[in-house]
Amino acid sequence: MKLSISQSTDICRLLADPSRLRLLLLLEAQPLAVAELTEITGLAQSRVSTHLGRLKRAGLVRDQRTNGASLYTLATGDSSAAELWTLMRGQLDDGQARLDVERAAEVVRKRKAGQTWAESVAGRMELHYSPGRTWEATAHALIGLLNLGDTLDVASGDGVLAELIAGQARSVTCLDISAKVLAAARKRLRQAGNVSFCRGDMNAPPFRPGSFDQVFAMHALVYAHEPKAVIAAAAPLLRKGGRLVVATLNAHRHEAAKQAYDHVNLGVGVDALQRWLRGCGLAVEMCRVTSREPRPPYFEVITALARMP
Repeated sequence: MKLSISQSTDICRLLADPSRLRLLLLLEAQPLAVAELTEITGLAQSRVSTHLGRLKRAGLVRDQRTNGASLYTLATGDSSAAELWTLMRGQLDDGQARLDVERAAEVVRKRKAGQTWAESVAGRMELHYSPGRTWEATAHALIGLLNLGDTLDVASGDGVLAELIAGQARSVTCLDISAKVLAAARKRLRQAGNVSFCRGDMNAPPFRPGSFDQVFAMHALVYAHEPKAVIAAAAPLLRKGGRLVVATLNAHRHEAAKQAYDHVNLGVGVDALQRWLRGCGLAVEMCRVTSREPRPPYFEVITALARMP
């Protein structure tokens, strides 16, 4: 969406107020009523209501009736203000905001007195933190079920995935075009004796056909000018029965986010990804949107699993 200078100025002014930023950070975590926001922030109720009104008109928050109460939460629509907020949010780390979140937890506990923690978040448990209950912990618990054989990590970055799967693989090869991130990966994985590193282009990986039992392309496609070519280059590297695992952003329209993270495309669609996989002779076992981020602009992630017959 193109903006005039006046519109751009209005959005910048909207997000230049520290009180409004505090409210957005609070509502990112959970829905809250005006009275609760007043208690948490110490702001006058009239000021809180005024700020919420402006944020609502900008498409950043919405209100909803729940059990007779009006609760505010972050809005789910696309807007220019939401795009700017997304860029700002990634850089925000503020002591006052952390204190606000702690106070909010206490306020919500008061509201839900008489319920267990699990009962209070039933139906949206994955959105709430509890000690030790993280996606990272879950992944480490489940990864032991895998037997990966010889594995290639395409556009491996600094070795986060390789570190996770090395214990369940015969070998892991990290392929990345950046010498700097490969150096970071070597440092991270210096204790792993079955991990090797290769600087190379994911469009033309320097490996012989049939070299791997598994090939992972985790968030690699957004860095490809021709994502289809990455799939076409990866498929022949699989042995019979080998699997290609792809995770990538679903197609979106957020040019600002693309530029901020050095992506070279705006994601790919489910149908296109399925066509590319099948066009390489792979049997597609799964290809669908598997997650949607809980804050604007609500990026969706596609996961695909395809097997070499």
